[in-house]
Amino acid sequence: MSDPRSVRLSRRRLMVDGKPVLMLSGEVHYFRLSRADWASRLALLIDAGCDAVATYIPWLVHELPDGSIDLAGRTSAYRDVAGFLDLAAAKGLSVIARPGPFVMAELKNEGLPFSVYQPGVASVGWDAAPAPTRDVDYLAPAYLESVKRWYGEVMPMLASRLAPRGGPVVAVQLDNEVGMLSWVTNTPDLTDAALDDFAVWARDRYGTRPFGLDVEEWRAGVRSPGAGSLALHHELSAFQRDRYARYFAFLRAEAESHGVAGVPFLVNLHGTGEGRGRTFPIGISQLYPSYSGQPAMTSGSDHYLGDLTVENVADLYVMNAFMAAVHDADQPLTSLEFEAGLGDYGEDLSRQVPPSALALKTRLCVAQGNRLLNYYLFAGGHNPLLDVPVGDGNDRIAFTGERHGFTAPVGPEGQLNPSYPVLAETLAELRSYGDLLADMDEEYDDVVLGFVPDHYLTEYCHPADPVRRAMVAELERFRGMGLRDVLARSLLLAGFSFPAVNLQTEVATRVLCLASTPTLAADVQQRLADFVLTGGRLLLTGALPTRTPDGTPCTLLADALALTPGDLVNGTPHYFPSVRAAAWTTATAEVRVGVLQPLTPAESSTVTHETFATDVATGTPVGVEVKAGAGHAAVLTCDYPAHLPFWTALLARLGARPRHTHDATAPGIVITSTATPTGTRLLHALNVSPVDQSLTICHDGKPVVEALELPARSGRILRLGSAE
Repeated sequence: MSDPRSVRLSRRRLMVDGKPVLMLSGEVHYFRLSRADWASRLALLIDAGCDAVATYIPWLVHELPDGSIDLAGRTSAYRDVAGFLDLAAAKGLSVIARPGPFVMAELKNEGLPFSVYQPGVASVGWDAAPAPTRDVDYLAPAYLESVKRWYGEVMPMLASRLAPRGGPVVAVQLDNEVGMLSWVTNTPDLTDAALDDFAVWARDRYGTRPFGLDVEEWRAGVRSPGAGSLALHHELSAFQRDRYARYFAFLRAEAESHGVAGVPFLVNLHGTGEGRGRTFPIGISQLYPSYSGQPAMTSGSDHYLGDLTVENVADLYVMNAFMAAVHDADQPLTSLEFEAGLGDYGEDLSRQVPPSALALKTRLCVAQGNRLLNYYLFAGGHNPLLDVPVGDGNDRIAFTGERHGFTAPVGPEGQLNPSYPVLAETLAELRSYGDLLADMDEEYDDVVLGFVPDHYLTEYCHPADPVRRAMVAELERFRGMGLRDVLARSLLLAGFSFPAVNLQTEVATRVLCLASTPTLAADVQQRLADFVLTGGRLLLTGALPTRTPDGTPCTLLADALALTPGDLVNGTPHYFPSVRAAAWTTATAEVRVGVLQPLTPAESSTVTHETFATDVATGTPVGVEVKAGAGHAAVLTCDYPAHLPFWTALLARLGARPRHTHDATAPGIVITSTATPTGTRLLHALNVSPVDQSLTICHDGKPVVEALELPARSGRILRLGSAE
């Protein structure tokens, strides 16, 4: 054992012995390696520049056929997780422990032992159909009893190795990707027990069981709702949020009851897909009540974006911003599954991610204040056989075959692929800035992006409800980063650095940019209206809201702006909506758009309007500048293209300009800066474009870096003067 270390979260920093640290970790699965290979893999981890190792501790691996638990390798060497953690400690590595119960990691049952699946545990979904995955009802009593047994074994082992007791364990992750299986399969928890719980939850909120039905009618009505059941879908998703929060509270209490305390608890957020982060906020929406504001607890991203390009660089930036928007003043950003390797997960050579992507994503996340990065998967290995064959085709612990992690920087047999030297080079540069990055915050321009968590309550839709399906499609189209992602992408590539704000609890003091949808809750609409009327500045793009999530007509925001929104006009193969903008926006020609919403300004003694964009076919406004009360708004109800000067001009009209500008000739430059509390500053410049660029970077119009050569798909960190 080493000297005890304190580990805590403070000021959105990870503090070890009172000092901010940037922890760089790699995921190594001891249970997929022979004991003889543990030391070499940890040595490669250290050589790459990491100071921590993370690992799942799969219940499936450690439970024996007789129900006993082996954590010390008494039955098989690969089960000696205690020995692996002690070896990591001996090599000076910190440990992020991830004991489930769920771990995923391509394991059978997502890492749960077969013994867990007792009657009443397996999830049931729409129309009482069994879940298509091995998901469970997280609050099923039989499941929780099994979890108590597992935690009763694994948590004391971890407790004895916590950093405050001289051990290596600096953080413990609770479960993994909670709610992910339910979302991706459109299978809400609708077991009898869950529906009885839902009835109690609804009664507590509304005073009566909805519809006044008896138990069986209630269960049938929720499992097989009629078309247009918008309120039911919304409340069901909100109820699932509450269940997840109760589940995490149970897990934490169980861990603490076995001595796990004094280190942070971590929650892993899922949500990326097909190389994009557009759905990532679904995971935030599902789980933020579980950790937001909870002491000694924070969330971590789990992202698989592949390459980082002009297309998806804003995805990663907004993912981090939305995560931070629901954190409290102490909760830092982390990344618990930071994609490493070359991306050939199917071992079919259908995908090859350039190693440069790993460096670019690392640079961006660190610039945004991530305090812990865990590269997943750092080292591959081999899946051992199950103790008892189940006749599923391979009888191994995982469904990937014998070899696993064949795209990782360190392959199953210990071979290095081209991502390894890039990782080592990138981490060496980060380490060269010593303690600065660990104690820095990103500096922002006078712009903030609005985040509406309820816009991502779209994980459930009864297959026979076309009304709900249409609303989900509409939300997916308009929300978050905006139509075609243009709003967020334009902000970032135009040079703006910006945080996000959770509009369900507060509004911003900066210029608020919102990708609005036709659906927006009445309280949020009123909050936005009050924001403008009391002097706020608002850029609203997409559509003015006309209803609440349950379908009730609501135009509180539109009324405050004295605008009447019309029906959406969509492009078709034979109709091409087009928009012409005013000259002051820098527009030089009309542009085709995919959708527009006509606006009719109303006569008002307290509100003035100036049209800056019109539908070419009808002359109807689709862009209106509004002076209402003491505030100022620009409302643009179409998917105007990502013409960066247009968006810069629109924001300048509201009084916001990027501090950092540059003269690069091709889009793809991302610039932001970070500063310590004492004023030391760093400039972070990324070139995610496919072309080499030479540029001068200005701060408030004055050159701070001249003739910077930034090759294609590269980044630089540069020292600047003190913050003003």
